[in-house]
Amino acid sequence: MVLILNEYVNPKSIEEAYSLFLENRKNYIKGGGAWLKLTIKSAEKLISLDNFNLDKIIVNDDLIEIGSMATLRQIETNRDIANLYNGILSKACHNIMGINVRNIATIGGTVMARLAFSDIYPALLVMDTTLVFYKLGEISLVDFIKNPTKERDILLSVKIKRKEGIGFYKKVATTALDFSIINFAIVKVENKYMISVGSTPYIASLAYNAMEFLNKQSKITSLEIDEAINILLDEIKVSSNTRSSKDYRIGLVKTYIKRGIKKVNADAS
Repeated sequence: MVLILNEYVNPKSIEEAYSLFLENRKNYIKGGGAWLKLTIKSAEKLISLDNFNLDKIIVNDDLIEIGSMATLRQIETNRDIANLYNGILSKACHNIMGINVRNIATIGGTVMARLAFSDIYPALLVMDTTLVFYKLGEISLVDFIKNPTKERDILLSVKIKRKEGIGFYKKVATTALDFSIINFAIVKVENKYMISVGSTPYIASLAYNAMEFLNKQSKITSLEIDEAINILLDEIKVSSNTRSSKDYRIGLVKTYIKRGIKKVNADAS
């Protein structure tokens, strides 16, 4: 698919970029540009954020703040992110296409594209993740996915709270460079489980009912895990598309959710 573009703009300030963005529904913000052809067919103006130092990763005692223009490769190789929940976000980035794409694609562009096969959404969802917008301020990633705002805004950064926890991440694809057939993230923090499934082929979501069931159990055995998987499959929509059948995806859910829960339990022991 060819992207038809009339003008490429390098604004001098975020306010100018925001004003240009609001001028026309056919004006778009450019992140890294890796997913442009998958998200838009034509643009009147493509607005760059390259001049605003939004590519920094800032780490303090209780928070990691990732600038929206930080590349997936920066995230993949950051030591502090690699130490967070067994590096599930680093692993999610590592599984995205080739290194040449990860050097271009940004976390902001990836989040805002809202692609159903996104590999980073499951990892971000099971962590305490907040999005920081220029006008709207801070909203949780969960709210952003559930209730996509109709207001046009610019994503400035992604904030992740640093917590002590164990994590598991898995992407299943036909080849290493292909889009996901399905992907999973599980964390155990403060003896509570968080489970997310994506590319079902719908956008990633948390398995609230399955999490609630597991978090009420005094002991987790294979029986409890099997019941949690049944609950998960009742609440998360799984279907067929050109990449995979519904039945195959369900088989993957049963295999990797069980494996992931056992893994975080073993690592936490």
